[in-house]
Amino acid sequence: MTGSHPATSSMPAPLTGSAAPCWVNLMTRNLEAAQAFYAAVLGWAFRPGKLGQGFSVARRGDVPVAGIGAVAAAHQVAVAWTPYFAVPDADAAASRIRERSGTVAVGPIAFGKGRGALAADRDGAVFGIWERTEPATSPPAPPGHAHAWLRLHTRNAFDAAIFYGGVLDWASGRPGACEVSYEADEVLVVCEGRQLARISSGAVEAAPDPLVRPHWEVHFPVADVAATVEAARQNGGSLVEQHRVGQGSEATLLDPEGGLFTVTDAAEPTVLRSG
Repeated sequence: MTGSHPATSSMPAPLTGSAAPCWVNLMTRNLEAAQAFYAAVLGWAFRPGKLGQGFSVARRGDVPVAGIGAVAAAHQVAVAWTPYFAVPDADAAASRIRERSGTVAVGPIAFGKGRGALAADRDGAVFGIWERTEPATSPPAPPGHAHAWLRLHTRNAFDAAIFYGGVLDWASGRPGACEVSYEADEVLVVCEGRQLARISSGAVEAAPDPLVRPHWEVHFPVADVAATVEAARQNGGSLVEQHRVGQGSEATLLDPEGGLFTVTDAAEPTVLRSG
């Protein structure tokens, strides 16, 4: 776990429902190099964030899609993408994390237009929570559009769903709350009618391979997976795996500093892999 925070003072929340995934953030050791890589691979443009020179906001057109923040190499922080979830009360959510044997490493603290915290679930997967305290100034995502999907690789999907449901009020029946359903041994998270996250079993907490240990994986939709993989390779990234999913395909990649992410041209998060 790290002391990283979202790389923008105005974290855009594409969904209005509480406890929905609202932002993804990358901590990297070389901000300029990371910007060049993701601009070439995902077509993002960047603007400085309002938290200092070590932060920038990735945009697709006029819409913010992700944050990137620099961390000193001496801190021995793993380069990684981290999802954040919108909550109505960061202090209450942090208390629920601790009550359920999770860990709150940083916060909740005030920064920018909200309050947030960095945490880990009881199996060690890192995530953040975000409470907005001031009105948003950035445009929302277009209807039916998602900037990123999420998949949690965890020890037991049903246990994890209970943990996150308790922390984030999933399936609580409250207005705006995300709902969960179960498909083919996975848990599907639906927020305002959109499939935004899946939780899959099979991760091994003590595995030497970080890709096998519990972690949140960020999926970015792209028009052409093969072209994106080639662009990543040409810009210093590497392919971990590529496969068919439903009516599309996806590829898991590492950026030049080891940040793991997945690109997909599937129409929505899928459960079954083939080929």
